[in-house]
Amino acid sequence: MDKPVLLTVDDDPAVSRAVARDLRRQYGDRHRIVRAESGAQALEALAELHERGEQVAVLIADQRMPQMDGVAFLEQAAHLYPRAKRVLLTAYADTGAAIRAINDVDIDHYLLKPWDPPEERLYPVLDSLISAWETAPVPDESWATLIGARFSAPSFELRDFLANNGVPYRWYDVTQAEGRRILRETGTTEADVPVVIAPDSTVLRAPSKGELAEYVGLSVTPSHDLYDVVIVGGGPAGLGAAVYAASEGLRTLLVERQATGGQAGQSSRIENYLGFPDGISGSQFIGRARRQALKFGAEIVSTRDVTALNVDGDVRSISCEGDVVAKGHAVVLATGVSYRSLEAPGLVELTDRGVYYGAALTTGPDTRDQDVYIVGAANSAGQAAVFFARYARRVIILVRGKGLEASMSHYLIEQLAQIPNIEVRVRTEITHAHGTNRLEKLTLRDRDSGTEETVSASWLFVFIGASPRTGWLDGSGVRRDEHGYILTGSELVQECGGPLVGWERAPFVQETAVPGVFAAGDSRAASVKRVASAVGEGAMTVMLVHRYLDTLDRGGAPAGGAPRGTDKEARR
Repeated sequence: MDKPVLLTVDDDPAVSRAVARDLRRQYGDRHRIVRAESGAQALEALAELHERGEQVAVLIADQRMPQMDGVAFLEQAAHLYPRAKRVLLTAYADTGAAIRAINDVDIDHYLLKPWDPPEERLYPVLDSLISAWETAPVPDESWATLIGARFSAPSFELRDFLANNGVPYRWYDVTQAEGRRILRETGTTEADVPVVIAPDSTVLRAPSKGELAEYVGLSVTPSHDLYDVVIVGGGPAGLGAAVYAASEGLRTLLVERQATGGQAGQSSRIENYLGFPDGISGSQFIGRARRQALKFGAEIVSTRDVTALNVDGDVRSISCEGDVVAKGHAVVLATGVSYRSLEAPGLVELTDRGVYYGAALTTGPDTRDQDVYIVGAANSAGQAAVFFARYARRVIILVRGKGLEASMSHYLIEQLAQIPNIEVRVRTEITHAHGTNRLEKLTLRDRDSGTEETVSASWLFVFIGASPRTGWLDGSGVRRDEHGYILTGSELVQECGGPLVGWERAPFVQETAVPGVFAAGDSRAASVKRVASAVGEGAMTVMLVHRYLDTLDRGGAPAGGAPRGTDKEARR
């Protein structure tokens, strides 16, 4: 196979030569370096490369070029090479434009000129981008095809499932000529939708998410009988625990009900996470974390809803739907939270048919030139508004309270104020949703005056707080507070009014009322509901798991468990 191309474009010949020289010195042995001196010339070169079937890994463009600036070039180049990583070269004075390009055009990085020394300011960035490009799925070899109806709940669920799991797919609506053609060629009809043609050409008629997962290459059953640690939940806390556990040699299994990422994975852009000054989309952040966990040897099982937790001596097991059981010496509960349902007539019937809980980023292009309504006043609602403002004619944020200041980060409030097609309506609530097969109208009520108005609406996204996914723990011995959040450590001792009965030691900081079962992230009582804290808790839990496993290796008798005489190597 030909060497993947690194393409650079700069209208200053001296800079263009310098960039090409530095690239050739570091990457010339495994990449072909192509340079151009205008956006138009670079697009012509890309068209020729595309016709020859050559791969392009990275595009590097200077911002200040006549006729076509760097952002415009990168946006057009994405149509030819959507997988290529895109980098903007800019002077310090243009960093504002670069940051806007990251938000609006989704470029991958910007570099300040000059980048000397390249060993510190150029190569580490490109190394990371090239690595990400090399490990990303190759669309031409692994795309699935999904034919469905835009406002069909089953079609939306499969579309969202593929997107959240990072599975490349092509979407066709049954109203499109191409969609109808594919149905005819596969011997299916509109009555069969959603129809999926898997990468191996298997035709699936209205498959369950579990069936679809198997055909697109996701693991759905554990491969081992016993693990050192089983993690329930694939959000930032669960993935953080998986990365640190697997990297330290523990046999690690992560079980996720739908897709890794949780609510963070649906975020259009996370901008206040340490080390990402330009922000990063939730899907990119979670995709990197997932690859990192897999790189260290963690096993990830998808589409398994956990139904029970059981204890048998020093083995803890979780039962999943489909008669799947995963056993481990320790369990980490990182089940996260789910958005609360909005109470108003008509909303239940129209869920996933115009009414969505969470961002549902796959619907972004479908909202083009229409009005989008968002309910909520926290960061997740603000991030969704910024995302949909790229496509929608108007984005209207409905807030029951007096404003956003009490629950939304200051930087995000300022960002919303600068986007002209976003408006915020305070002291407003939804009293009714109207529609037959899809959302058509909303009735809004002013909470001060009591007056109501009915507006046309096809899109409603709800972000109104969260409740923990812990109902399945009933009868397990894991104690929770009155809201369902898991009690651990000192909060657990305080709730019990003193030392735990039957325990020979105090529970570790994140240990639950069941020895060897830990909690991390949003579902844990007293946790800070932020991505950074969830990742930190996941990492910290692994240290506590080690301490717990050491008590087993010493042959001690942890509360609720029989003495063990095995050592760590035997356990693995």
